[in-house]
Amino acid sequence: LFAIFAFATCGGYSGELRLSVDCANKSESDLSIDIAFAYPFRLHQVNFEAPTCEGKRRETLALIGDFSSSAEFFVTIAVFAFLYSLAATVVYIFFQNKYRENNRGPLIDFIVTVVFSFLWLVSSSAWAKGLSDVKVATDPDEVLLLMSACKQQSNKCLPVRSPVMSSLNTSVVFGYLNFILWAGNIWFVFKETGWHSSGQRHPADTMEKQQPGGYNQGGYNQDSYGPAGGYNQPGSYGQVGEYGQSQSYGQSRPTSFANQI
Repeated sequence: LFAIFAFATCGGYSGELRLSVDCANKSESDLSIDIAFAYPFRLHQVNFEAPTCEGKRRETLALIGDFSSSAEFFVTIAVFAFLYSLAATVVYIFFQNKYRENNRGPLIDFIVTVVFSFLWLVSSSAWAKGLSDVKVATDPDEVLLLMSACKQQSNKCLPVRSPVMSSLNTSVVFGYLNFILWAGNIWFVFKETGWHSSGQRHPADTMEKQQPGGYNQGGYNQDSYGPAGGYNQPGSYGQVGEYGQSQSYGQSRPTSFANQI
């Protein structure tokens, strides 16, 4: 949905500005000069006619600038992001087992998500700069400077209507929102990969391997009840009997008896 809003607000844009040239000779004036432009913003191809205030002669002018590269790049990324999101949704719902097979699906998904996050950031930044240039090139005050009639103080040139850029501003906002959305999704896709799973299992396996070793080699099995115990040493009590198996009596009773003696 965010990708749809991004390319729809940019790729479907069309704007118009209106100018007024009031010549000293009123019959030569043109109070309604409409200039229309649209995506992909090849403004140098947008032509319009304006009076010269020198008889009936009119001049053909064009806007300045070509900002199609940044706009088309932005729309292309949005379209491909939409198509990939649609395909991924189908895989998540209907091909979940195939997706997790050999961990290949999550790894591909993770790499594509990282790439799209980077592309969203680059394309949104490029289009934000391009939009700023489009606003300057379509500013009525700047366009009036192109007309030869407006260079004469006897003529009055005025902007009548400026183009509405709200949808283009929205497209830039949606571009950065898409970047935040895809960048945040990197963590959730990473959790599906084997890298995250192996990273969780490895510390657990290490603890399981360390605990038995530390328990068997500790003082409980060797130091307290090992061969160094007094009851197991050859003495007056002869061979090790039932007390040899009972670790609690094997050390305490003979010791106390010997002390009493």
